[in-house]
Amino acid sequence: MTEAATRLRHTPGAPAWASLMVHGLDGGKEFYQGLFGWEFRAGPRQLGPYVRAVAAGHEVAGLGKKADGRQLPVAWLPYLATDDADDTASAVRSYGGTVAVGPLDAEQAGRMAIVSDPHGAPFGLWQDVHVPGLGTAPRGMAGAPVWFELVTRETGRVVKFYQAVFGYDVQSVEAPGVDCLTLCVAGVPVAGIQGVGDALPRDRGPHWRTYFAVEDPDGMAGRAEKLGGGVVRPPGDSPYGRVATLADPEGAHFSVIRPAAADR
Repeated sequence: MTEAATRLRHTPGAPAWASLMVHGLDGGKEFYQGLFGWEFRAGPRQLGPYVRAVAAGHEVAGLGKKADGRQLPVAWLPYLATDDADDTASAVRSYGGTVAVGPLDAEQAGRMAIVSDPHGAPFGLWQDVHVPGLGTAPRGMAGAPVWFELVTRETGRVVKFYQAVFGYDVQSVEAPGVDCLTLCVAGVPVAGIQGVGDALPRDRGPHWRTYFAVEDPDGMAGRAEKLGGGVVRPPGDSPYGRVATLADPEGAHFSVIRPAAADR
């Protein structure tokens, strides 16, 4: 990873981390280890048992055990960088969002909060204290998050919230019948917003989708099924690379993508 890319990861609004809370932590570890080859290290335990997933020596994501009695859906949660989690959480409230957890210290690793935008899509805030290895995998490395995308009904209103909170520059994706925006930090695309209208799943509502870089999306789809997961959207080509949407055994959706050569 270049020095510029490392700095970008700590810039407000840039992707910083991805985390998943599951009912069965041992089962979750077994599935993702079988799929991505992750190893695991102990992580902060303020919210219960939690481990950090390691790919090629880099800590790339987190897995935790859901608290008993909580009825929240099992879903991957992206964390966006901030240089002050408390100030950003206040901005989330000021612009119509909600703060569900924190801000609180994650032991010595950083400071975090879990929030949602005005339409109910949850995401995390992460204030880094430069823990070696945490979220510093080279862009496009297999098994590491490579892209976050908000799936919502329409982009026009919600993008104003994210611009106000994080200061994003926005680029429109010019294609007939497509409602897509790209969010940029320091001129670099870091995330997207896709408006899907009435195709938005009623049982999920607006939500963020996490994409993991892989070499073989087709093989990953078959492997996910063998490990007890499923294929939500079969592998197919896109302008950004070959991509598939999968589900783990507890129903958490995520996408795997072989990024186009220019994006690696």
